[in-house]
Amino acid sequence: MACLLMLIAAGCTRQSTPPEQANGAQANGVVANQATADEVTVPAGPAAQAGAVDRSHRGMAAPTSRLVDLDGKPMTLADLRGKPVLVNLWATWCAPCVAELPSLDRAAAGLTAVAVDQGEAAGKVRPFLAARKLAHLRPLIDADMAISMGLPANLPTTLLYDGEGKEIWRVSGGRDWSSAESRALLAEASAGRSGS
Repeated sequence: MACLLMLIAAGCTRQSTPPEQANGAQANGVVANQATADEVTVPAGPAAQAGAVDRSHRGMAAPTSRLVDLDGKPMTLADLRGKPVLVNLWATWCAPCVAELPSLDRAAAGLTAVAVDQGEAAGKVRPFLAARKLAHLRPLIDADMAISMGLPANLPTTLLYDGEGKEIWRVSGGRDWSSAESRALLAEASAGRSGS
């Protein structure tokens, strides 16, 4: 219960405006909660600066939570081991999540990247993503929100895991993934580096 209250207080909460209005920020080229600094080590949780890079969890194993694809086929993040994996935790009702999806999708070209919806059904997620025509983010569903509750992580949170399933970095909050700084972060995956 304490984790749930922390997530509500610190992270993205359900919005009262329709998702279509929340998407207007992206259409105008603005990403909610965008940080101005490229990379700083910040504490996780409520004190974390939105959009900042956090390497304090480096080496932590990827969650083993059961996920499903949009067809209901079960899998875990461990099924993707052997290459770096970019994991984005999001939900359709989270305005900063929705705002960053297009730039994250474009930036994820050439990477193994998954967008893990937190707590929603495939019947809601499938048409939502189809309307946005995302080409590079593989959609998965964490119906029990086990990943965001277990880390704990606010929405949106993007994590990079190495080929062994160990965390390299995480970004909590919306970010412009088309920026030069973001491209350099994502290059760590394609270069097989761990940010040393």
